[in-house]
Amino acid sequence: MNKVPWRNMGYGLLFALYPLLVYLGLRYFDPRWLALLLIVAASSRLVRAGFSRRIQVLAGVAVIAAAGYTLLTGSELGILLYPVLVNAVLLSLFGASLLQPPTIVETLARIKEPDLPEAAISYTRKVTQLWCLFFLFNGFIAMVTVALVTQGFGREWWLLYNGFLAYVLMGTLLAGELLVRKRVRSRISGIERNHERA
Repeated sequence: MNKVPWRNMGYGLLFALYPLLVYLGLRYFDPRWLALLLIVAASSRLVRAGFSRRIQVLAGVAVIAAAGYTLLTGSELGILLYPVLVNAVLLSLFGASLLQPPTIVETLARIKEPDLPEAAISYTRKVTQLWCLFFLFNGFIAMVTVALVTQGFGREWWLLYNGFLAYVLMGTLLAGELLVRKRVRSRISGIERNHERA
């Protein structure tokens, strides 16, 4: 039985539940203990990934940087800033791929369809731009929730957005993009058929 997919799923679940784990952890433990646990988990993931995937590596480094600040200072601010750092990392990666194509979305699309038509490449560029806007917006709101915590509004707003609403927005964007992608693919297929007949 291959343990790697299960291990990857475990790491994915751990980081997906990050806001909830932080919220509960800060209620019962010193922030430094929680930071140490996060550093160990992120380091383990980096080592097992073999430093081969940029997104995994940068997300892991973001966890270590955020948790490291908390470990050194004892302030919960570092681990609360993790969602902001992740959005900054993703914005940087997607934005950089716009400046130096192929875009990340195009690269992912070519896994299934190596020979993408020009119209599809143009579409993947627009989708990459859309994700850049999402990461910018999401990171900004995440920063606002951190500011609310520092102003004494409690961690509930931080948890509500970063642990629930952000995922709802991301899922909605993914679902909407899938619907639009089907229409675009159908339109491109129609254009190609017309060219073949001509």
